[in-house]
Amino acid sequence: MKVTEFKVENVKKVRTVQMDCSGESLTIIGGKNAQGKTSVLDAIVFALGGNKFKPSEYKNTDTVGDPSIVVKFDNGIIVERSGKNGSLKVTDENGQKAGQALLNEFVSQFALDLPKFLNSNDKDKAKILLDVIGVEKELYEIEQREQTIYNERHAFGINVDQKKKYAAELDYYEDMPEIPLQSKELLNKIKNIMSQNAENRRLKDNIKQISYNCHIKSEEVAELVKKLKSARQELAELENQLNIAKEVEIPEDKDTDDIQAQIDRMEDDNTMIRANLEKQKAEADAEDGKKKYDLMTADLESVRQEKMKLLQNADLPLPGLSIIEGVLAYNGMKWDCLATSEQLKIAVSIVQKLNVKCQFVLMDKLEQMDIDTMNEFGTWLKEQGLQVIATRVSTGDECSIVIEDGSPIENTTRKKSVSKPAAKPKVIIEDEIEDDCDF
Repeated sequence: MKVTEFKVENVKKVRTVQMDCSGESLTIIGGKNAQGKTSVLDAIVFALGGNKFKPSEYKNTDTVGDPSIVVKFDNGIIVERSGKNGSLKVTDENGQKAGQALLNEFVSQFALDLPKFLNSNDKDKAKILLDVIGVEKELYEIEQREQTIYNERHAFGINVDQKKKYAAELDYYEDMPEIPLQSKELLNKIKNIMSQNAENRRLKDNIKQISYNCHIKSEEVAELVKKLKSARQELAELENQLNIAKEVEIPEDKDTDDIQAQIDRMEDDNTMIRANLEKQKAEADAEDGKKKYDLMTADLESVRQEKMKLLQNADLPLPGLSIIEGVLAYNGMKWDCLATSEQLKIAVSIVQKLNVKCQFVLMDKLEQMDIDTMNEFGTWLKEQGLQVIATRVSTGDECSIVIEDGSPIENTTRKKSVSKPAAKPKVIIEDEIEDDCDF
């Protein structure tokens, strides 16, 4: 539904303003500051939105008559508010009596209060878009998975970085065995050598003892002639033992100093070997961590691609709209980076999508657009089949109507204000309807 005509009398700063805007995609209410432009919009908002939009200073105190507002739509619905209380009367397309409930079916809240959308925070704007295209729940689940993977990957990445840093700080010693040395084998070597040396000493001592015994017996032989035979026999036996003992090959004593030095160095070597092992393990842990981090990055990218595909396949109000990191974006740029004209275009598109029956939007302070941008905006509205009724601080040719002191002044280069009285509804309803329903 689009507005075809409106008439406002004695509301706020307005004395009387009537405008035929049928066929216009962009209707500009112009004028200097404090001349009643915004009062016209406020009157239309009150007429369509209900008592919660009623201006606190409703009646124009400089005029005699009661306030009156009439808004007509292209489907035949006529909305009237009149009297000091702004009593509502709605005539539907069949000429039947209706009320605020009918208006609520086709009038979008944001169409009457566009700043409510524009001033909402970035995430609320994104939520409104998701409500429009119907993927909020599905996108929420995807973003929850995305956030979970991102948090896990972030924490894991910190751990991997710590492992890399730890591995880099560890000392490494070249030409060291891969496993710590064991002292048991060297100690056994020393034990065997010492045992062999002890046996050598025993054998030498034995030779010395036998030699000593031979000497004693020789003396006994010399001294004991009488016992010469027995002594000679003992001597012969001892000499035989001596010969046998001399035939045994006695190895040279071995030095244990080298082995002892190895044992003395073993702890230092093992310290370096353990340091090498710890560094190798730390590097392996860091490398394993990097591989897992890369896998998590791939998972994160997969989820983001899934989210992008979901939005790409959705019925978006405007090509190029998307959600980036939970924020409304257009052509890859987040909301706060967009030009004002782009923001307004997005807002109008979303508002229209919220209620496809509502094809009009009221917009205050359109002077934030330059003339060229505003003309492009008007062309875009026409292409989309939308309507914007806006105010602009200007008295230029771009204005559809120019208001001065609450009344229109002639603007010959554009559509002139309508002087004819508003058409009568198909069925005249005498009873006025007061409806305080919230919009």
